[in-house]
Amino acid sequence: MTFSEVISQLRPTLKTYAYHICGSLADAEDVVQDVLLKFLALDQENIEHVRAYLIRMVINHAINQKKKLKKQALDYPGEWLPEPVATEKADAGINRKEILSYSLMVLLEKLNPRQRAVFILKEAFDYEHAEIANVLDIKPDLSRQLLARAKKSIGNPKLLQPDRVPQSFLGRYLSVLQSGDMQCLENLLNEDIVSVSDGGGKARAAIKPVHGRKSVAALLMGLYTKFYEDSIIVEGFVNQEPALFYYQGDKLVTCITFVLTAGQIIRTFIIRNPDKLKNLN
Repeated sequence: MTFSEVISQLRPTLKTYAYHICGSLADAEDVVQDVLLKFLALDQENIEHVRAYLIRMVINHAINQKKKLKKQALDYPGEWLPEPVATEKADAGINRKEILSYSLMVLLEKLNPRQRAVFILKEAFDYEHAEIANVLDIKPDLSRQLLARAKKSIGNPKLLQPDRVPQSFLGRYLSVLQSGDMQCLENLLNEDIVSVSDGGGKARAAIKPVHGRKSVAALLMGLYTKFYEDSIIVEGFVNQEPALFYYQGDKLVTCITFVLTAGQIIRTFIIRNPDKLKNLN
């Protein structure tokens, strides 16, 4: 196998690691491209394990990139949500089977970049702490401490272990919206539900999260009747969780994902920023 073939095979894996840390496909692609260019300038004959070496480079570069994104998010208009990845749609050049759930990707935003990397490597990719320490150039004890802090920060069991969504759920939800029955809609929602929207200043969206069954029901019904009643709505999945894709003509304008617990919706994430929808088409 030629070196270019090795790189071609590794690129989806590298991009998957970078995406999990950055939360952005565009930034993940930039990270991988920068790493590969730097790697090509090295004396590769002295590198025994190319895959491990490149993964280490990508993870550390992605951590640095995430630090920059965190600073940029301070000036972001409204809530910042990760870029979703369609499970069944166009190829984004990543390993889709390894993609974390969207609700977990949102929770990971609570962590600093190094905590996030440790959590992902340990919980998603089954790295041992000694391996994580080698990748991040830290001591194994520090890796354990970072993981403990990460779990404490994101420890919402309802979101970490959401229900498996029945295949009929999306159709049922849409039927309730189409009926206009607010009571039926409220019955679908958990009392602790939170709805988070991301317009990025480029599309209309709620600036702050909306809390509570009645408030979220009013939001979801209002959005549908005012903006989406005549839209083409397609069912699908993003990041292993159910989603609805709203089209106006042939343009995707909104993606809504759902998290269920005890058979009810506990989170909705409404992505309207066109920059975060372009890879879903």
